[in-house]
Amino acid sequence: VPRQCGLLCSQNYPLYIRSVPTENELKFHYTVHTSLDVVDEKISAMGKALVDQRELYLGLLYPTEDYKVYGYVTNSKVKFVMVVDSSNTALRDNEIRSMFRKLHNSYTDIMCNPFYNPGDRIHSRAFDTMVNSMMMQVC
Repeated sequence: VPRQCGLLCSQNYPLYIRSVPTENELKFHYTVHTSLDVVDEKISAMGKALVDQRELYLGLLYPTEDYKVYGYVTNSKVKFVMVVDSSNTALRDNEIRSMFRKLHNSYTDIMCNPFYNPGDRIHSRAFDTMVNSMMMQVC
């Protein structure tokens, strides 16, 4: 079960960050921002292969003692970061991948809204509901 979900634009400022539970929110913000170097490293390592791929799942960015940090990048260089408990061994790679796909589909719905300005923070009840249900589901 993800502890935190973050969307960052191509310039690396947050579009959306959600933490469950909220008491360690600052620590999770730090974790998401420290993962950006690893995301950029993986993107540059993939290079031209990334352009040809439709699947932009970066996999495990790095593990810590308490958490595992996963990454995903869209074609428009929006970065999705998910922080998961290290103790959760039931969560498989393909489940993380499907969570990112679901997140990407919801993000696409927001981008299609004519009242949303790309680059603004995301304030959407539907997006919040989707993220909350994803974070609360028992794997």
